[in-house]
Amino acid sequence: MIKFGNLPASEYNKTMKFTDEQIKEILDRLRDEYPEAGCALYHMNVWQLLVCVTLSAQTTDVSVNKVSPKLFDKYPDVRSLAEADPSDVEKIIHTIGMYRTKSKNLVSQAGMLVDKFGGVVPENDEELQSLPGVGVKTANVVMAEGFGHQRIAVDTHVFRVSNRIGLVKAKDVTKTEAGLKKCLPHDRWTEAHHELIFHGRNCCSARNPKCEKCCIADLCKKVGVSAVKK
Repeated sequence: MIKFGNLPASEYNKTMKFTDEQIKEILDRLRDEYPEAGCALYHMNVWQLLVCVTLSAQTTDVSVNKVSPKLFDKYPDVRSLAEADPSDVEKIIHTIGMYRTKSKNLVSQAGMLVDKFGGVVPENDEELQSLPGVGVKTANVVMAEGFGHQRIAVDTHVFRVSNRIGLVKAKDVTKTEAGLKKCLPHDRWTEAHHELIFHGRNCCSARNPKCEKCCIADLCKKVGVSAVKK
């Protein structure tokens, strides 16, 4: 266990902010725990990534991966989707949440890409967010996974885990993202995003977190000494 002065990290963390050394330790442990952490959405290019992330709102990646191959089989490029009838798209993606709204957004999104951006996904946060169905989180994922920029996309797992363990203390995703950008090293933003998601899915769940098996329990501000004693 890491110690700071005469105190174990788990006790130190209850009253102090994380130090740079502690944050590095947290990220290093999560990297070791989840070496496979990365984008779980199946895609072959940036446009397919954009479509999949748009579909993933309030829906699991697993559900998206079940419908996206069929969608891309029928609409293999942005121009073909731009000419699609939303009702036909609905039939393909009807098993995921908000499928009617998403169908309309995808067709409108593709149309805007063709008309305004020459059929190419823009490498710009503001332009991405001007597209139907694209918010801050979606734009962050596309910029990170599609274009290689360092971004922190805050989904339900990132929001829960980062606030629970004490990296930030925020009431909404916007403030959570801002807080994480301040405390995490810039060159590890995208990595941290994936690791926090995997930790939220596999260990730090909403209702029954597996604190006794957690690789960062002794550093967690919520669990601290109680988890280590177990």
